[in-house]
Amino acid sequence: MASIWIQDEQRRLEDAGAVRAFLEPYGIWHERWDVAGRVGAGATDAQILDAYAPEIERLKARGGYRTADVINVTPQTPGLQAMLDKFNKEHTHRDDEVRFIVHGRGIFHIHGKPGSADEKVFAIHVEAGDLINVPAGTRHWFDLCEDREIRAIRLFVDPAGWSPEYAEAGVHAKYEPICFGPSYFPSGGRSVAPLQV
Repeated sequence: MASIWIQDEQRRLEDAGAVRAFLEPYGIWHERWDVAGRVGAGATDAQILDAYAPEIERLKARGGYRTADVINVTPQTPGLQAMLDKFNKEHTHRDDEVRFIVHGRGIFHIHGKPGSADEKVFAIHVEAGDLINVPAGTRHWFDLCEDREIRAIRLFVDPAGWSPEYAEAGVHAKYEPICFGPSYFPSGGRSVAPLQV
């Protein structure tokens, strides 16, 4: 289940309703899709897309997305660090970033409304069953958790619109290290420093 960590306020949101309500003003939607028994661990990309075809078609109609694919990342993925380095700095895209997590987990950092009264930076921890969108033009960055593994359905209006456009004065360095362990999201209101990975 997705959770939100607002590091500067030392505040965490875990309740599904609270997470959705917090994200809504940023134009970010979150849904939970069933993952139990939908696809096996050895499912092909085509089998995953077929298993979630009704949900994918609903999202295509909602957001005007034209294509869907599956991304598979493991610690053995060739050039993994170079791929992560492309997206773990503050950037925007011309297209929405839509992800449904089939397996694994990761962290989206959102830099909300720079220059406004609500310039909050917050992290969204996503795991299997979470669907999230990051609207086009939203400043954000992404990284995997310490297991460095994720399998996700991606939707695009135009895959070319997904190239990162880096922020000139990105704030991502203030929130490093970007690949966090479980203690990055403290529970019970106590403050826990990020793991040094």
